[in-house]
Amino acid sequence: MPADRPERIAIFIDGANLYAASRTLGFDVDYKNLLGHFRERAYLVRAYYYTALLETDEYSPLRPLVDWLGYNGYSVVTKPAKEFTDATGRRRVKGSVDIEMAVDVLDLAPHLDHVVLFSGDGDLRRLVESVQRRGVRVTVISTIRSQPAMIADELRRQADAFLDLADLADHITRRQVEQRPRASQGAGRGAGPSHGAIRATPAEPFREAQDLPE
Repeated sequence: MPADRPERIAIFIDGANLYAASRTLGFDVDYKNLLGHFRERAYLVRAYYYTALLETDEYSPLRPLVDWLGYNGYSVVTKPAKEFTDATGRRRVKGSVDIEMAVDVLDLAPHLDHVVLFSGDGDLRRLVESVQRRGVRVTVISTIRSQPAMIADELRRQADAFLDLADLADHITRRQVEQRPRASQGAGRGAGPSHGAIRATPAEPFREAQDLPE
């Protein structure tokens, strides 16, 4: 890369994955600050945000966030989510966005020097390998400061660089919230709000429907 040309990067965000990781670490993401952070360090070609939405809902609490992102510098990719009931009788929602992300990464790779993935999903390892063969560096952002870690080992090993989301928090934090250990998520459903409860955010539905890496 010529010394006088800034590095061309694009960021690809698995919305549910980033939400789960940031909440586990105890903060909310400010997507305006996130965009600004990367624009200060390189030439940002594109910023993608991926999420699944339930078509059966007349109104999704996630919609305000999706609309805001679309008007504020993000290319938003949505897909229908699938609703099911798990073995315990709880309503669950699943919607993997791996294929949509892979298509966009490979399409844009010839125009990039660096791909930044906000995900911990081990299924993306082959995508990272393919992009690297095209001469593009890949940084993966997730966290290992949770029990268990929220990034698959194979994805972390394959990436050129791994950045823990906790180390990025000071640059992309919206407001501090009560830390939520991952192991305790789902406990106490149906109970009234505690004294430390926080106001729901536009991305709150992810707390009920996470498609996390194994």
